[in-house]
Amino acid sequence: MTTVYLTRHGETVDNANQIMQGQTQGQLNETGIRQAEELRRELSRQSFDAIVSSDLHRAVQTAEILAEGRGLTVVTTPLMRERDWGGFTGRYIPDLKGEPWPADVESLDALLSRAVECLRFFREHYEGKIVLAVGHGIINKAIQAVFYGKQMREVERMTNCEVRLLNL
Repeated sequence: MTTVYLTRHGETVDNANQIMQGQTQGQLNETGIRQAEELRRELSRQSFDAIVSSDLHRAVQTAEILAEGRGLTVVTTPLMRERDWGGFTGRYIPDLKGEPWPADVESLDALLSRAVECLRFFREHYEGKIVLAVGHGIINKAIQAVFYGKQMREVERMTNCEVRLLNL
């Protein structure tokens, strides 16, 4: 069995300003850094065999804070990247309500397929291991939807630096 501590990155400048980040790199703000440091303390008694992160900077930055003092190198994968929001990327989220979705937004099918591949990646590369995995709000939701056999809307939104345990 593979145990995954699925985590969302800390708060970013764009999170605080309600900007749709999508697959932009992002940067943790002071709150996000503090959230990651608090989570590192909370998880200090838990051992991990690996720390895996989305390859986007905000997730890597969070993972590196969580890795401090553990002697583990952060492994990155594009499978854990946030949903590609296409033409919505960089826009103020409240302004998007009611707007038609741009054609270049990553489809739900593509997102869920990536979630399936991500779970396969964990099973194949970390069988019998305990993994701390840092992703993003929507991809983490997709991973959980696939894992639990639920619709995306049935999975509760994760807050910044929240952890959910998956036993694969």
